[in-house]
Amino acid sequence: MTCYENLVIKTQENYRTCHHVYASGGTPYELSDRAPLPYEEQIERLVREIRAADCVLVGGASGLSAAGGGDFYYEDNASFRHYFGKFAEKYHFKGAFDGMFRYWPDRLAFWGYLATFLHTTQTAPVRSPYLDLDALLQGKDFFILTTNQDTQFVKLYDESRVAEIQGDHRFFQCAECCTDDTWDAVQPVREMIEAMGDGTSIPAELLHHCPHCGGEAFPWVRGYGNFLQGTKYEAEYEKVSRYVQEHKDRALLFLELGVGRLTPMFIQEPFWNLTASLPKARYIAVNDRYNFLPRQLEDKGMVVLGDIARVLKDARAVLEQDTQAAKAGN
Repeated sequence: MTCYENLVIKTQENYRTCHHVYASGGTPYELSDRAPLPYEEQIERLVREIRAADCVLVGGASGLSAAGGGDFYYEDNASFRHYFGKFAEKYHFKGAFDGMFRYWPDRLAFWGYLATFLHTTQTAPVRSPYLDLDALLQGKDFFILTTNQDTQFVKLYDESRVAEIQGDHRFFQCAECCTDDTWDAVQPVREMIEAMGDGTSIPAELLHHCPHCGGEAFPWVRGYGNFLQGTKYEAEYEKVSRYVQEHKDRALLFLELGVGRLTPMFIQEPFWNLTASLPKARYIAVNDRYNFLPRQLEDKGMVVLGDIARVLKDARAVLEQDTQAAKAGN
């Protein structure tokens, strides 16, 4: 087991023990009560922390994608209607995840919806918050850890720099995990979408099957079914663990973006643990709802409470202004 996966398992145990606290939107950790800096000073500090760091480990969670328009997962809003309108009208879902767990009349109807879901993320352009983050990371030694399955980071960076520990919408696995194997989902999904047209069900001949046992295939993602925690899964944890081990003695900034209360055990709490244990480590979080900074880290970190899209855009503007001023000064 890799060092980062071990941290996740330990925090999962904490989550189970204190589930009532997390379920109410809280955390069992003692939090700092220091008054936050004014917003403009927080943005300036965020830029300084990134520039001062030798290296940056980014933890990108669902709030990061939601801030850029990928907010169709949990509610019946404009973006959900844009991408899933025909299903919303027919089945009255209240968000993309809602459709994943509803009763379906048959598997062809379910796959019509599932293919639409996967195609939406597979083909989405890189969203603005990701581009602003990329600008902030230019010239830095950095690595990306993400619980997002929507392929945004791997559209920007080589996969060697990204650990997708919750899966990826570009891959299928056997629904029964008969084999330690994943394979391409992009082309089969494209064919389903083209064949479905304006309808809501795929043709029977396009129902995707495991090439090993002949059973039904399924996306390689946690949360929808029997997630395959095999070789590919372990390789994702190995990448982030290796990065931490190789950079633990340097000025390593843990930059957490958009972690909610359902899955703090994958990014947030391991980042807290590592920041506390590594002498040169620093921690910055950006969150639109939760101002959670452990008291133990109040001299090593900060939380920017605000819209992630705005924060990253403003930080990029400050960085570019500083860069232009420095060039003018020379």
